[in-house]
Parts: sequence; C-alpha cells; structure tokens
Amino acid sequence: MKQTTGDYIVLKNCSVEDRFHTYLSGLSWTYRPGETWLVTGANGSGKEHFIAALGDEALFCPREPGGEFFSARPGDTVCVSLENAASLIAEERRRDQSDYTEGVDIGRTVRDYLGEVLGTDRKALIPRMGTLPEITLTGIGPILDRGVKFLSTGEIRRTLIARALLSQKKLLVLSEPFAGLDASSRRELFAFFEGLAANPARDSPRIILCTDRYTDVPESITSVLEFSGGAVSFSGPRADYEALLARRKAEAGERLAEERAGFKTAARAYSREREILRSPPPETPAGEPPLIEMEHVNVSWGDNHVLRDVTWRVNRGEHWFIRGPNGAGKTTLLELITGDNLQVFANDVRLFGARRGSGETLWDIRRNLGIVSYRLHLEYRMVGGTPVEDVVVSGFHDSIGLYEPKTDMEKLAAQKWLSAAGFSGRGQAPFSSLSYGEQRAVLILRAVVKGAPLLILDEPCHALDEGARTMILDLLEIVAGEGGSAMLHVTHDPAEMLPFEKHILEFCPGKMPMYKIVERT
Repeated sequence: MKQTTGDYIVLKNCSVEDRFHTYLSGLSWTYRPGETWLVTGANGSGKEHFIAALGDEALFCPREPGGEFFSARPGDTVCVSLENAASLIAEERRRDQSDYTEGVDIGRTVRDYLGEVLGTDRKALIPRMGTLPEITLTGIGPILDRGVKFLSTGEIRRTLIARALLSQKKLLVLSEPFAGLDASSRRELFAFFEGLAANPARDSPRIILCTDRYTDVPESITSVLEFSGGAVSFSGPRADYEALLARRKAEAGERLAEERAGFKTAARAYSREREILRSPPPETPAGEPPLIEMEHVNVSWGDNHVLRDVTWRVNRGEHWFIRGPNGAGKTTLLELITGDNLQVFANDVRLFGARRGSGETLWDIRRNLGIVSYRLHLEYRMVGGTPVEDVVVSGFHDSIGLYEPKTDMEKLAAQKWLSAAGFSGRGQAPFSSLSYGEQRAVLILRAVVKGAPLLILDEPCHALDEGARTMILDLLEIVAGEGGSAMLHVTHDPAEMLPFEKHILEFCPGKMPMYKIVERT
C-alpha cells in the first residue's frame, strides 16, 4: 500500500475479492477531502461487493500494471446495511432461551447492544445513554430497554445507525439508511447528514451513502460513483451525473413503456393459463365471514402498550394500505395474523371465520396466506442454496425451502411468474447468488404463486432499485386485478400506495384511539 498525501481512499486498478472469489476488477477511484460521495447502482450491479470491501468484509487488491490501494483510516470503518440488520436478528434468535426459562426471554436490550461499543466509558455512559446526542438523533430513546428481537424493521435500522455513530469509527458506510424509516426519522437523519457534511469537525466521521435508487439524495452529496453490470459506469461530480440521468431518462422513456407493456401482457397471459391449469376457487357464498376480525385487541410488552383497543375487519377481496411511524404497531398487527405473536390467544382475533385458539394449527392459517416480510427474508437467507425456482414453488407448500418433488403444474407456474418478473433463465440459480433486492422480488412471487385469499405485503419494495420497484408495483396491480386475493400492504413510502387500495388503516401512536380507518373513493 503506497502512501498518498491528503486523500482518504485511493484505488488504482484494484479488484475486490475474498478467499474464494474475485467479484470486481479494474477499479479506480479517489475519495478526497471536501467530497461527499454517493455510491449507487441497480440490484446486482456490483455495488454490494464494493460496499463489502469498504466495510472490511472483502479486500481491495492492487493489480499490475500500476495497481495501488491506500486508506487513510485502515480498519476504522463501520458499515450499516440491510445484511447487518438480518444478521442481528439471526443472532438474537440463536440466543433465545425462552424454551428453557419461565416467561419470554427478551434477550439483549437495545441499551445492552449499544453498550458493547462504548469502550472504557461504558459503565458511566450506559445509565445516561438516553441523553447522548447519537440516541437523540436516531430517536431510539423510548426503546432502549426493549429486547432487540422485538424491534420493528425501522427500529432495527435506527438502532444500527446509533451503534455505528457510538462506535467512534471515522468512516461510516450507510447502505440504504433511509429504507424502512418513517418520514420523521428520514428528516432527522437527513438533517444529521447535511449538518455533518456542511460543518465537518476534525474528529467527526466521514460518511459514504449507498443507495439503489437516486432518490432522497441529500443536497450535501458532491460526487457519485455508479456501478452497472459489475463495473464502474460513472464516477464524478453530482451535476454531471444528474445530466447523465436526464439523458438516459429521455432515451429510455419509450423503451420502458414497451417493457412495462410486455411485462403486463406476460403476467396476464400467465393468469389466464393458471385458470386452465388449476380449478378455479369456489365462489364466495353469501354471508361469508370476514378474512380477519379483531375486537378490542390489546398487546403490551411490560409497560409498553403496542396495540390498544384495536377493532378491525378485512373482508374478502378488500385491499388495505397500512401506514404509521416506526414502532407504531404495524409489525405487531401482522404478527397476530401470521401466528408469530402468542398474545393473539389472549385476544378476540378471528381468521377465516375461526377464532384463534379454537383448535386450528399454524398450517391451517398459513394455507390461506401469501406472505412477504423482513423476517421471512431472514429465514430464507439461511437456506440460500435453494434454487430460485424452488423458492417460488415453496409458496405452494408454505415451507422455507422445498422438501418434496415439484409437480408439473407447480414448475410451470413458477417459471411463468419468474419470466413475467424478469427472471427468465435464472430459475436454477441459488437464492443466495441474487442481490438483496432481487431476493425480495422472488419472495413476492412466492407469495402470489398459490393464489391465497389473503396476501400480506410488509414493505414489499424495501431495498429494490427503481426498475424492480416499478415492476413489483405493476405486478401487484395485476394480482389485485384478478380479484382473488385481498391485500394488506404496509409501507413507509406514500408513493407506493396503489390505486386499488381503497381502505387505509393508519396508526397514530400517543393518541386515543391509536388508529383511524379511512375509506378512499
């Protein structure tokens, strides 16, 4: 490694590799003082391997001729990513001792988890952790004494960012930091990012922001590094990149319209074929009970009242948009339906006409559900060698992985959906070989493949790039148009509300009632 004066990071003709693979080659990039960089690129572009090397999970290796790698702060980098969040939840599940103790093992609290990076001042800082500016910034003061495994997706993200800030590392790599955060949390994080860039103290951390989509980009970003097809496709000033985007948008407008039309045609063709391949569901008889009935539901963790006096019904064919800030109760509501929250048995909750706790099994419930969630994604990452086609087919069996032979109908259904969603020819690729966003798209196909009466979509576009996000929203419109499945769609992004979602359940924490129902015309 050569000494380079003044620059933070210098790459000249470098590769990114680990013990087993070389992921990127021919990288050249310089990070200079006064610059604030955004690293971007579509899912699977190579961006994720570059981020891994920045976070010391892979290596930058100089190559001849003229190869050079220099970092002014070797080993002084921390990365916050979706993968970090998944690993944290997996670790908490491994630590869970609930089966061997009385009551529920809450595991590490947020306070304990953050305290692990406080160093020699740990004992003094832990009791007054709620007063630290990093805690105030991320808004996690109210959850410091909650178990990590009980956090919502957004709360986990904010906890990881707080831990990174408390670590005193000098280079923070924030991958999709705004994903899963509500509007208030995004504004606070934006303000922090802008303040740090505008007034960089000598000992304050530098930040590299990474995102799949060039949206919600802070004004302080000066430079952009874009990856495409496993290589750098742009490196330079922000103004030049935005001019390039404008040219691309103009050139791609007609082509994008054709691709979307082709996607919709393919998906509708599959829908018609499915009616031939499978017997149509019986018509709903008059007086059919609601899919979901909740009467005065209450859920608490100690003194923390997550749900209070919630009464709610979902009828067949209804499409609901569920919104509210992080920690408002959205995830808990969904867990009462999927069977992942045992407090359902202490409440009046009816699913598909039967009260929970009346003898039904978890499989009886999930037979009627198609689910996409962060936790499902985590579980599927543990069997990442499963072929993509088998992941989709497993939706017929409600399993994590596939443990019995596929029928011809199941194979054809999976292939048609994969083709319609842009995965043609990739059915035998391992699930783990896909980018995070591509994995989520495949799990959405898994949810819709069996045509269940109820689809639960918990942040379905979380971490998808713009192209994949557009494709998924188109797909959801087509699924809704078939009329067979009701949808519960949870998202923080109001732009993802779809025209067919006529019912809104909005959580209002701190108020009574804590929710309101809005009907759209």
